[in-house]
Amino acid sequence: MNGKATTTRTRLDRGRNALGPALELVHTGRAPTRAVLTAELGVTRATAGAVAAELEALGLIRVDSNPGAAAGSQGRPSHRLAVDEKGPVALAAQVHADGFRAALVGLGGTIVATAPGCVTVSADPAQVLGAVVDAGAALLRESGRRCVGAGLAAPSAVAEPEGTALNPLHLAWPAGAPVREIFAERVRAAGIEGPAFTGNDVNLAALAEHRHGAGRGARDLLCVATGHRGVGGALVLDGRLHTGSSGLALEVGHLTVNPEGRPCHCGSRGCLDVETDPLAFLTAAGRTPGPEVSLLQQSRDLLRTSPDDPGVRVAVGELIDRLGLGLAGLVNILNPDRIILGGLHRELLDADAERLRAVVADRSLWGRSGGVPILPCTLDHNSLVGAAELAWQPVLDDPLAALGREAA
Repeated sequence: MNGKATTTRTRLDRGRNALGPALELVHTGRAPTRAVLTAELGVTRATAGAVAAELEALGLIRVDSNPGAAAGSQGRPSHRLAVDEKGPVALAAQVHADGFRAALVGLGGTIVATAPGCVTVSADPAQVLGAVVDAGAALLRESGRRCVGAGLAAPSAVAEPEGTALNPLHLAWPAGAPVREIFAERVRAAGIEGPAFTGNDVNLAALAEHRHGAGRGARDLLCVATGHRGVGGALVLDGRLHTGSSGLALEVGHLTVNPEGRPCHCGSRGCLDVETDPLAFLTAAGRTPGPEVSLLQQSRDLLRTSPDDPGVRVAVGELIDRLGLGLAGLVNILNPDRIILGGLHRELLDADAERLRAVVADRSLWGRSGGVPILPCTLDHNSLVGAAELAWQPVLDDPLAALGREAA
């Protein structure tokens, strides 16, 4: 080995522990250049260069060593860094009350391909998870890409460490179904490489938004969303999901916001889960839901096509007031520095952001002291992207070990 190669190898050996942090910086868009990477890692320019070169050799990032200089800039521009758009992918799967979807997701949270599934979800979780994995396996065969692992977004709290769906209330699945075990078995049976993970869909949406979307840069991020049925919440603290002692934290759907309201599946009455989801919106607007498309899509269509309809305006006001009351209680307890809203809640924010922010500010102590930013989620299919983040995490932790390549 010549002297130059030996020096490069030595720098990489010194920077091996920086490979994961470096990849995460590029993955989340926080290190667009080698100069930024050097500063963020606190290493020498030469070590950062060796680390970037190794990540490029692994097929994870691209290094542009001859970027064009910006107009008016002086000196040689720093090497630009980006994820390799032709690199490995993670298989992401999501199940909800109206069907399922499989996707391939690359680094950077980029969705490479998707395959929507059926609109009727069987009462047998093994059948449903087998079907969504088969759809993902077909995508992988068509793509020819390497797979680093698989992640599943489930519409239920996922109890730890067992990986069971504690309360799939809007599916006909039995409580306590071993979804993680079933999913992992189906992944292995399909011949898909890498580990398999399972998490709650809103938790994973929050993780994706924190790394790639509206939550980027927040320290304490609260996410509340309603998709096809029910309401979920998630909290990201210092960049990590807060899931509680057994994975069941932030079951915000069962906060009471209307004591005289609708009976809830949990046995209580007037919970966010039944007062601010798409079914509640359609009912408040005086509409009878149809079977043609999902309740979420019906609600979105109604908001888009009939925003001035008196019944729609009443429904928007009612749901905003109830959602605001729930958010105010969460602000008092959690003191987040940002709130992001997904699903129908994002549409309600768009419909009357001033009213929602006023309710939260008026009913929360911290809101009156200056207000908490309330923003819409920005990622399409953020639960799918979050499911992929679970599968990407071992690679982010140790790229060499996860991809099976050790230093020579």
